[in-house]
Amino acid sequence: MTDTSDARKIGRRTVLAAAGGAAAALTVGAAAPPKDAGGTPDAAAAVCALTTEMTQGPYYLDGALVRSDITEGKPGIPLKLALTVVDAACAPLAGALVELWHADALGEYSGYVGDNGHHEPDDRTFLRGGVLTDSGGLARITTAYPGWYRGRCVHVHVKVHTGVTVTADGHFTGGSTVHTGQLFFDETVTAAVARISPYSANTVARTTLARDSVYDGRGAASGLLTLTALGGSASSGYTGTLTLGVRG
Repeated sequence: MTDTSDARKIGRRTVLAAAGGAAAALTVGAAAPPKDAGGTPDAAAAVCALTTEMTQGPYYLDGALVRSDITEGKPGIPLKLALTVVDAACAPLAGALVELWHADALGEYSGYVGDNGHHEPDDRTFLRGGVLTDSGGLARITTAYPGWYRGRCVHVHVKVHTGVTVTADGHFTGGSTVHTGQLFFDETVTAAVARISPYSANTVARTTLARDSVYDGRGAASGLLTLTALGGSASSGYTGTLTLGVRG
């Protein structure tokens, strides 16, 4: 179904905000950074403020694969995430591993299939994985738009690790976790997605963004992704962008 609102960009440049936890990350201000005499943005002058992290949640599994596509053939609307990691000075952080995990269209997590009332194959790895940031601090990950489960709005979990070693079998070991948080989605977009198969087969009552127990309603400052439609309808998919400021 075509929704003319799908084509507009949702939110602004943002990083994750707090819902609890002692560790901290840095938020890159929504205001545009100052420009130098040559008219180019001065990254060192960007406004950064400390913000606490969000809960890891109950569905984390160790041993994620390092890969840029985590769908494993799971059905769903395409979601292409472009997450930029910057350090305390707002400089891009290269070689950091951005790890994601989230529910499928029916609200089931790999490793925990059945918790949302559906029976499907469970290999413990679908919709889980991570990728190293490039020289510009950018991590690109292809996945499917998440589904929902009882009591939570649509979201993606994220961790950022530094100093990891990628193993020969495609996993990662060692390093330090410098950020744990969640990514959120505009409610208008999620409502359009929810009307499309296979999401429409998820009969669990959907918690809206406004009623979520973790998202605190502060928009971009709380981890709301900037979403851009890939086509003329919700079924075409979306890109989602975010800048994560971390203590490297």
